[in-house]
Amino acid sequence: MKTNKDDKGKKSNALSYAITRPKDFSSLSKSISGTECILYDALKENVPIINAAIHKIIRLIGGFRVECDNKYSQKPLEDFLKTVPVGSAGVGIASFLSQYADSLLTYGTAVGEIVVGDRTKVVKGLYNADIKELKITEKKGGMGVDIAIRSSNTPVKKPELISVSALNPTPKNPMGNSLLSGLDFVSEILLKIYDCIGTNFERLGNLRFAVTYNPPDNLLDGGFAGDRAAEIAREWSAAMSDSSSVKDFVAVGDVKIKVIGSDNQMIDTNIPVRQMLEQIIAKLGIPPFLLGLTWSTTERMSSEQVDILTSELWYYRSILEPVIMKICNEFLLREGLQKGVTVVWDNISLKDEVELAKARLFNAQAKALESNTKGEEN
Repeated sequence: MKTNKDDKGKKSNALSYAITRPKDFSSLSKSISGTECILYDALKENVPIINAAIHKIIRLIGGFRVECDNKYSQKPLEDFLKTVPVGSAGVGIASFLSQYADSLLTYGTAVGEIVVGDRTKVVKGLYNADIKELKITEKKGGMGVDIAIRSSNTPVKKPELISVSALNPTPKNPMGNSLLSGLDFVSEILLKIYDCIGTNFERLGNLRFAVTYNPPDNLLDGGFAGDRAAEIAREWSAAMSDSSSVKDFVAVGDVKIKVIGSDNQMIDTNIPVRQMLEQIIAKLGIPPFLLGLTWSTTERMSSEQVDILTSELWYYRSILEPVIMKICNEFLLREGLQKGVTVVWDNISLKDEVELAKARLFNAQAKALESNTKGEEN
């Protein structure tokens, strides 16, 4: 799927503008149509916790293995999934799914292509398309989508080799909704707070001094007040400019030195920053402790948060599984092997292994108790 990148410079300029002027997130979102890709890229780059949460979710989705209905297809398919080229530098189905899930969570839509050789007609690689360069529209009747290159408005040549996934689609937006939708306003406030923290720290942290010279009342000395003030200024500047050593400043007369802004203090931003982060984390659906936030929580609350996250991860897996099966079946078909695969996901965490072991133990105990009860009745 080749795309025209003539408008790449314009998009990068818009993204740079969003990064340098974070307070303009709201106006930027009004001018972007569709998935608002530039806005979501700016959010990820400006708010590190958003980027960290998305990558954490992708890692937590975990790995999988495939089981073929035909045992003779198992080994070739496993070798293909480990060595298939992905894009320009990636290798393996895990690399493809990582980029695919990143696009799905960030933009609400992901598009991937199975690259087939023109002569050999076998699968030679996988490719993750850039959503910003595609135009995706719903087909008439509401079944399926049409994909075209946005710059030239030309349809893709082999739509049967393309996979499209949507996150949380709605009748109003069947192409999916980004996990970051609705965070522009909250992120704007958070970035304003951080910007103010940086400005205030530059003012209060980098000390500036006010040197005041009050000349005496006698007329002789008062006539040279200007010259003495200039001399004091030169000596003070020389004493402060030399950072290699500490110098003393000696003055004669009524000279007062005061730190500018010493009467003020830094505003406590812990509460507003935490309020904004709580809104962001609630939208992303990931427990705070997984992001290194040491907020007060109980063991019971952490367990409930893990259970909720587990259900979210299984939802993401249900979106990715049809894509995996399509890639596997396409490879087997073009290699002349029997189709039919089953995706077996790894358990999400060690907690799942423990819970499964406890469940097997409880089931065994229940069966033993039932058999003992029946034996006593007989």
